[in-house]
Amino acid sequence: CLDEEGKVHEFHSSWRTNDCNDCSCYRSGISCCTSYMTPVNYDKEKCDSIFNKETCSYKVVEKDDYSKECPVHSWVG
Repeated sequence: CLDEEGKVHEFHSSWRTNDCNDCSCYRSGISCCTSYMTPVNYDKEKCDSIFNKETCSYKVVEKDDYSKECPVHSWVG
């Protein structure tokens, strides 16, 4: 399989892209999906969601104090 960056991958191999997608190579082609969950149910007026590209994860924190995490009631991904 040839990925969008021009790298060749063997059939039945898996890898993570720089954009935090998990991909797999099959004879029928490449399949990719996000490797992270996105917060969707939290207090958006009081809190910010911040994506960490190094860990491929979100953290939801208070806008006034980024050291305090906010509760998240549901995630999608």
